[in-house]
Amino acid sequence: MEVIGKQSHFFEAEVLCANHNAELLVEQALKFKPNCVVIADESRYDFVKSALESSLTKVYSGTEALSQVVQMETVDIVLTAMVGYAGLKPTIAAIEAGKTIALANKETLVVAGELITRMAREKGVNIYPVDSEHSAIFQCLVGEWHNPIEKIYLTASGGPFKGKTRDDLEHVTREQALKHPNWTMGAKVTIDSATLMNKGLEVIEAKWLFGLKPEQVKVIIHPQSIIHGMVEYRDGSVVAQLGSPDMRIPIAHCLAWPTRIDGPAARLDLAKLGSLTFEAPDADRFPSLALGRQALETGGAAPTILNAANEVAVAAFIAGQIGFGGIADLVEATLEGAERRNATAEPQDIEEALAVDHMARSLAHELLPEIAAKSF
Repeated sequence: MEVIGKQSHFFEAEVLCANHNAELLVEQALKFKPNCVVIADESRYDFVKSALESSLTKVYSGTEALSQVVQMETVDIVLTAMVGYAGLKPTIAAIEAGKTIALANKETLVVAGELITRMAREKGVNIYPVDSEHSAIFQCLVGEWHNPIEKIYLTASGGPFKGKTRDDLEHVTREQALKHPNWTMGAKVTIDSATLMNKGLEVIEAKWLFGLKPEQVKVIIHPQSIIHGMVEYRDGSVVAQLGSPDMRIPIAHCLAWPTRIDGPAARLDLAKLGSLTFEAPDADRFPSLALGRQALETGGAAPTILNAANEVAVAAFIAGQIGFGGIADLVEATLEGAERRNATAEPQDIEEALAVDHMARSLAHELLPEIAAKSF
């Protein structure tokens, strides 16, 4: 909204959506005067409706409304920023309507990467990445489409627990996990960053966005969060994208592509930065990253199961039901349980992908008591 507000001659907010945060939705609606708003939580509908009664903004509620409003003829580009699997259906609806997609919901490609990318090709829809790492890779590829990629690097800050031992991580609290050193994000994404599961999900997303093989996608720890992604070409050249750790940069780049617009983010002062450092991720201390790569290499329904189990595990950790180490343990146990049930076949359509997601969540909840007993 800050990017749109700074470029009001360039952008107009046609539709705004929220899950539970009705107060912020009303505040934004009064400022940006969209055609309509959707509050997914139907219990907040009356509040939003009453608050916007004197405006011209129409008010809708419920998850089905999310999939309907993205198809409006007056919408040109849909920025999908819902957390987790919930972003899948609205993104599909927008693709079916031929809308350009600005993708900030990595789980959409994790859950149904092959189906989504195939649908986008059939509809002639462009999917532009909003995640800072994938935006960086996209920018490093400009003008190089004809040159084969040798590998790409997705950078990770290391989260709040970089340098901690595995024993240290056994005693991590929710409050500690929610304090990211560089980025301000929602709770679920912040926990994923602390476990490095966000990088596991991003590895899967990168495979679909850029048509890569699993072994071409690398992760490197870069605590300063200044380099967001790199592409290595077959001549040995490595092209990197640098910028302040500020999501307004990739959002502006994505929304205005191919134009670079004046943005509100702070400019880099390389002299003040002094040095940029890199190190390999420790898969032993942060097993979630290895689980993400394992799911990508296994293929089939494994990425869908991984994502579903992780959403259950993160919610359980935030609720105090499992310890920090229990997040990866629950994801691993769910993957193994699904394999024993022979439930890892590749979904052939969106309904099958949704069924796999439902199965994996149910299995994760079944396994939760056992993991909880071990994680404290």
